[in-house]
Amino acid sequence: MTGGIDAVFRIAAVCLFDSAGALLVVRKRGTAAFMLPGGKIERGETPRAAACREVREEIGCRLSPRTLRRLGVFDAPAANEAGRAIHAHVFDGRGIDAAFARPDAEIASQHWLRLDRAPDVFLAPLLRDHVIPALVSTAPASKPTGQ
Repeated sequence: MTGGIDAVFRIAAVCLFDSAGALLVVRKRGTAAFMLPGGKIERGETPRAAACREVREEIGCRLSPRTLRRLGVFDAPAANEAGRAIHAHVFDGRGIDAAFARPDAEIASQHWLRLDRAPDVFLAPLLRDHVIPALVSTAPASKPTGQ
């Protein structure tokens, strides 16, 4: 701790997809980077509970902690606070219908990101360097045609 402020933010975030397999990313007001829905874990809160609370607050989707699968725990530079870092518990919400997600609270906009294409928006380091590679490596293999 430096001056009573943690240099590392503990956060929880969720990967949500539409029916075509595009990943939902959001951008907070006053920022440039798109990131996963999620946020800081409050004292006494589990990462799964924090992820569900943050998703409800930010995009209006109600999730059950039981429906989330752990994708991984990653460390990355904070997207919007120079000199800070995040320690992120990231959950995979495949199978959860996120089609009705709507920006709320501090969210300025949302975007559906295709993982099979180069990003068309500016991405937060956590998403770019850790989450997308993890999602791509765990994606179900497509079946060969004609078999």
